[in-house]
Formats: sequence, C-alpha cells, structure tokens
Amino acid sequence: MFRSLNIAATGMTAQETQLDTIANNLANANTVGYKKQNAEFEDLLYQNERSPGLVDGGNVVPTSTQVGTGARVMATSRSFSQGGIQQTGNPLDIAIQGNGFLTVMQPSGVLAYTRAGSLKLDAQGRMTTSDGMPVEPAITVPTTATNVTIGSDGTVTATQQGQTAQTSLGQLQITTFPNPGGLTALGQNLYEATDASGSPQGGVPGVDGRGSIMQGATESSNVDVVSEMVALIGAQNAYEINSKVVSAADQMLQSATQMR
Repeated sequence: MFRSLNIAATGMTAQETQLDTIANNLANANTVGYKKQNAEFEDLLYQNERSPGLVDGGNVVPTSTQVGTGARVMATSRSFSQGGIQQTGNPLDIAIQGNGFLTVMQPSGVLAYTRAGSLKLDAQGRMTTSDGMPVEPAITVPTTATNVTIGSDGTVTATQQGQTAQTSLGQLQITTFPNPGGLTALGQNLYEATDASGSPQGGVPGVDGRGSIMQGATESSNVDVVSEMVALIGAQNAYEINSKVVSAADQMLQSATQMR
C-alpha cells in the first residue's frame, strides 16, 4: 500500500508536466512561428518478484510477477509541422514554406535560428528580428531604397530613388538540421544548435529540401487550440484519478493500522 502511494504520486507529477506543456502551447497560440510541444511518457522500473522461465518445483514458470513503480515524462518533443500562413502586407514580413530556419546573430556572437519572420530595420538599415538581432548573412537596406522585394529564393532587391532598375541587396538563407527536434529553445522565438540537432546546413531557399520564402506574410503558430483543450481535459482527468488512488491507499492504510 505504501508503494501505491508513490506510484500515484509519480502519475500526478507526470500529469503536472503535461499540464505545463499544454498551458505553454495555449499561451503561444498566437505567437508567430511558434512550434507546439508534446509531453512523452514512459513507465519506470519494475520490481520483479518472479521471472518467467524459472523452474519452480520442476515446472517452468510461464509468466512473470512484476510490479510497476509509476510513470514519468521522458521528453517534451517539439512538432515542426507547418503553421498557417497569415497575410500581413508588410514587405519585410516573410513566411517560410517548408523546412528550415532563418539564421540570426545573438548579442553574444552565437548564431541562433528562428521561424518568426516579422523582420524590421535597425538604425543602420540592417534587417533584424523584432528583438534587434540581425539576420545572417547580413542584409542592409539603404535609407533611399523603395519597393523592397524578397523573392521566393531569398533574393532581396530594392529600387533606389531616381532609378528605375532594381538593385540587389543580398540573399536570405534557410538553414536546416538533420534532427530539428534536437534544437534547444531559447525563448524569443529562437533555437540553438546542439550535438543532437546535428550541424546547421545553410543554403538557398527552395533548394535541397529547404523551404521557400513568401513575402508579406508570417507563419502562424501550429498549435491547434481544440486539440490542446481535449488534451487538457485528459490531463485533468488523469490527475484526478491518480489523486483518488492516493485517497484509496490512505484509507486502506488507516484500516490496517486500526486493526486489533
């Protein structure tokens, strides 16, 4: 009976993590480029009281006697499925259609990666994220430039005042990873490469499996609010059931201690 208390407690702890994950997904339902998380569970070690195949009195035991010790969250994986495309009409907004990330430079000098394409211009005219992190390779838009155009292959062009021909300003690159699920989320819509993600592979958008770029739009969060609400109800029910197990085990312990 003491064991059942601990087992139910692990179940409650696991559902608390599930609830935290769902809450974070719902909180970011309108965050540009956000990718939802999913809590993944696994069972804990088993206590083997009798193993199958052992010889007991000349007979081979056909089954085992194992008692589980509970559950835990083994991972919070991230789904990088495509989010919806939201038209904004802003020429500096871009949406990635397909795989990959924009590369930006953090203040620390370490590269980071993002799907949030709400780009801005800083005081030097550099294309940056909303937090002021410049894209890599750097692209600078002159103050005299008009009609900035971003092609599906990432080519950035603009028309200079007094001219009719467009001038090339650079080309945005898309970076992919062998295992994007191994990226570390930093907040601020940023990810950082790890040994698990593999080495970043930058290149021209729309080539070698990289996504293409759509100008004047952003990628919405891929959170499905209805699915998250269903998961929320499931997590709440599972938590309540585990709490009832604790109550039942507690009552049985009281009965045992009151026996004369």
